[in-house]
Amino acid sequence: MQEHTGCLPGLSPIAGKQVHAAFDGGMLSSNAGVLLLREVGRRLGIADRLAACLPDRRDPARIDHTVAEMIGFRAMAIAAGYEDADDCDSLRCEPVFKMAVGRLPESGEPLCSQPTMSRLENAVSRVALVRMMAAMVDLFCDSWKQVPGRIELDIDDTEDAVHGCQQLALFNAYYDSHCFLPIHIYEATSGKPVAAILRPGKTPSGTEVRTILKHVIRRIRQNWPKVEILVRGDSHYGRPEALDWCEDNGIDYVFGLSGNEVLRAMVAPIAEDVAVRRATHHASDAKVRRYGELIYAARSWRQERRVIARVEASDQGCDSRFVVTNLGGKAKALYERVYCVRGQMENLIKAHKTHLASDRTSCHDAKANQFRLILHSAAYWLMHGLRAAAPKRSSWRLAQFDTLRTRLIKVAARVFERGTRIKLALPTACPDKAIITHLARAFAAQPP
Repeated sequence: MQEHTGCLPGLSPIAGKQVHAAFDGGMLSSNAGVLLLREVGRRLGIADRLAACLPDRRDPARIDHTVAEMIGFRAMAIAAGYEDADDCDSLRCEPVFKMAVGRLPESGEPLCSQPTMSRLENAVSRVALVRMMAAMVDLFCDSWKQVPGRIELDIDDTEDAVHGCQQLALFNAYYDSHCFLPIHIYEATSGKPVAAILRPGKTPSGTEVRTILKHVIRRIRQNWPKVEILVRGDSHYGRPEALDWCEDNGIDYVFGLSGNEVLRAMVAPIAEDVAVRRATHHASDAKVRRYGELIYAARSWRQERRVIARVEASDQGCDSRFVVTNLGGKAKALYERVYCVRGQMENLIKAHKTHLASDRTSCHDAKANQFRLILHSAAYWLMHGLRAAAPKRSSWRLAQFDTLRTRLIKVAARVFERGTRIKLALPTACPDKAIITHLARAFAAQPP
């Protein structure tokens, strides 16, 4: 391992003493918390699950890096903030990352390089991707200690800007950019990822929405035949094909519904009432809101359906919003406590896209970019598992992934490789030693 020992120039004296800084500390790492991610990965078996979906046609006698090692290395690197495959070149001799994939920190062979990782990304076939996405749904189901009685699936898409002639890239007028619009599906009550699907930069059609829901939910039902499922999405997911399929397969749904002249005419008495009530209200900035329930059938629907209307008057005028559902219950509760809860989906996508940089889909081949989305989803599982191991009532259970990375993963350590053991010397003044110790004990108490 080559080490840079040059001195850092320009550091100001402190209390009359010169400051000397050089890269000559030896076996040091700034990623000690990656070993905690390794424990999460071992218990979930993410790397092995995904590697089992990829046929390895290499000569076993000539293999230096197994597929499971490369997947585990890449997922942990993404979680630690090294989201590009190029980072593999600078991390391949990093002692803690070597330990995280099962190699000795000093005498062990270096990890795979960027060209090796890029060859893996571009060697994935369509069949392998289908198997890996099914494996990720199985991982979601296996992550529960007990089969839940009901799960809530939130579905949404997000802009993924492209830069170049990449497969599936389209111009999207709403975002004013060439982009992908990958679809994300999460379980709302737990924040666990279910699927991330790369797709063109256009609004999904009804057939596409139905196909995605059909494959994901059928895979869930193979693991949990009797679980109740609620699907939530905004208006461009409430397509007739999706509504019909949900009703035919016993799936509850709440979807946004775009307003039109017919719907606005149906809620006109409610709109007039809230406008009058606000006009007579003493506070000028007050909002007056009412809910209504309609029986409505669009021309493309095969039958009438229940529609919930939320009508609100404010200083900006009167605004009406609609949702279509097959659930029972009061209109206000359905809108505020069921539909509006899907706003948390934005935070889950933010964790995947921003904190884990899953928009680094810069390969030309769409299959390679889909594989990258799966790798970033694997990194999401690592961070989610790390957070879930924190004390239930602590603030760590609500921490964002970038906070977990800064506080728990980016920890300095000096690594000593002895004849019979490996020692990590962590900072004595580490401000988060208590939670790091708790996490290590929690993982020790739950062997893989």
